[in-house]
Amino acid sequence: MTSSRQPGFYRLSIRERRRFAARALGITESELEAALEAGGLQDSVADKAVENVLGTYALPFALGLNVRVNDQDFLVPMVVEEPSVVAAASHAAKIIRAGGGFRAEADASLMIGQVQLDDVPDAARAEAALLGAEQEILEIANRVMPGLVRRGGGAQGLQVRDLKDGMLVVHLIIDCRDAMGANLVNTASEATSVRIAELAGGSVGLRIQSNLCDRRLTRVSAVIPSTALSMPDRDGTKVRDMIIAASRFAERDPYRAATHNKGMMNGIDAVAIATGNDWRSVEAGVHAYAARDGAYGPLCVWSEGPNGELVGALELPLALGIVGGSSRVHAGARLGLQITGVESSQDLAMIAASVGMASNLSALRALSTEGIQRGHMALHARSVAVEAGAEDGEVDSVAEAIRDRGDFSVEAARDALREKRESEWPTDARNAPSEG
Repeated sequence: MTSSRQPGFYRLSIRERRRFAARALGITESELEAALEAGGLQDSVADKAVENVLGTYALPFALGLNVRVNDQDFLVPMVVEEPSVVAAASHAAKIIRAGGGFRAEADASLMIGQVQLDDVPDAARAEAALLGAEQEILEIANRVMPGLVRRGGGAQGLQVRDLKDGMLVVHLIIDCRDAMGANLVNTASEATSVRIAELAGGSVGLRIQSNLCDRRLTRVSAVIPSTALSMPDRDGTKVRDMIIAASRFAERDPYRAATHNKGMMNGIDAVAIATGNDWRSVEAGVHAYAARDGAYGPLCVWSEGPNGELVGALELPLALGIVGGSSRVHAGARLGLQITGVESSQDLAMIAASVGMASNLSALRALSTEGIQRGHMALHARSVAVEAGAEDGEVDSVAEAIRDRGDFSVEAARDALREKRESEWPTDARNAPSEG
């Protein structure tokens, strides 16, 4: 696969898209279809994955296009149920390509394991004892994760935080390499807790990883010529200024910032789900980081560059893995990782964060110009047509009919479907008397 630019991809049938994807991945269509069968998860496997299983629940598995990160093109797997997310991210990624695409970097995969202590009699003395025994504690942690140590990871450092009133928390800093790391971090936290409590003179409380992984940050930037932002009825410079104004709104108001970040997470979550990652953990870390200074703010901001460009900057904690987790049992997750072609968890984080920036740009461009509903509802019309009972060959025409009417209700779709079917009945059938 040499380019993620695939004009008209949405016009292809599912069969044609699968043919393209198989060719891009260097696999057969039957291998691709096998990975997607039953949503990538058979009932028998699902029954072993969680409790009380009745079956599986499928979501659309799509490809994000036009994504270019650090001068390399990527097809991006996205799993999401909301109409317009994939199309919007792909379109914004195409705009960002006009400025050379995304530039991204990701920190090492450092996660934090927390060992909480209660009833610590002297916090200062406890901190000194713990830091003095840092190497001993790290060795205890590394003994319970030898595989990670062999891969170059493991416990790297120690931090002690006094939470007052006899409560102390010890942070184990663990390099999880290409894993998301939850199980590894939890295991190490439990293994070291007894010795940590002995050294501090307190009692053991919780032992668990933190989802605020602020040592595992991903940063993305983009520089977009204002000409690439132009719309049929608006100059690109005007669109640039409107996007910047929308960004300032989010920077000043937490109510707006929450929705601003949600639009960004539309893209990131879709990639996380498609690759078998824990999107709830990602969400928790991202929103906690957005409030790290005591007030909730946006994690992707836009400003004007020195030459009149639109400049985007994104920074957020992003713990994604490419080994372990559901990728071991979920064929769809394995396919998602195969589509990206990444070789490290940092690579996957940079792609996901780039799609997040694209999603945010698309939302701000729509909101600040024509409004979010026009494009969203145009794509939502297809879902409404299906809900109204339209079959494969009828969906597009029914969707077009309700778009033209500006009425996206199921009732309007049923009316349009009935009119379509009546117009296609043979004349003699329409004139025939009804039974009874």
